[in-house]
Amino acid sequence: MILPDYAIEMRNILTPTLPRTKWTDPEGREFTFGLGPATYDVRVEFDANGSIPFVIFAPGQCRLASTMEYFTMPKDVAAVVHDKSSWARRFLTVQNTFIDPGWEGYLTLELINHSYEAITLYRETPIAQIEFKQLVGTPKILYSGKYHKQERGPQRAR
Repeated sequence: MILPDYAIEMRNILTPTLPRTKWTDPEGREFTFGLGPATYDVRVEFDANGSIPFVIFAPGQCRLASTMEYFTMPKDVAAVVHDKSSWARRFLTVQNTFIDPGWEGYLTLELINHSYEAITLYRETPIAQIEFKQLVGTPKILYSGKYHKQERGPQRAR
């Protein structure tokens, strides 16, 4: 079962959990982030200090980024990271990642510019949709791997 907005909010999965909010970048492009009907749209950050204001993605370039939101996954909920359609239509994609029950931390995102044009991405830009799924029970094994309690900012493979 996919969790609806009120269930995502009740479970305190994200910090902060914000209502659906409109955001406009310096180029005048409008996006939404926060709680949606059945997803939560996260925002992007490029370093642990929040000091990098933007990144320019050359055609074909890939880069790691981080969410501004901190995740605390319940024992009976998993999640999937999906592209935000506004960016997918510009051919900037987010690798679809699975978030295990029990995982905690800032999510590292893998971004790729598949277009033939450079794309400027600003700090706080809404970048991906997270879909939360209620499990039919609590797993015997919860996430306890090397990315547990992942730090703020993009994290390289360990």
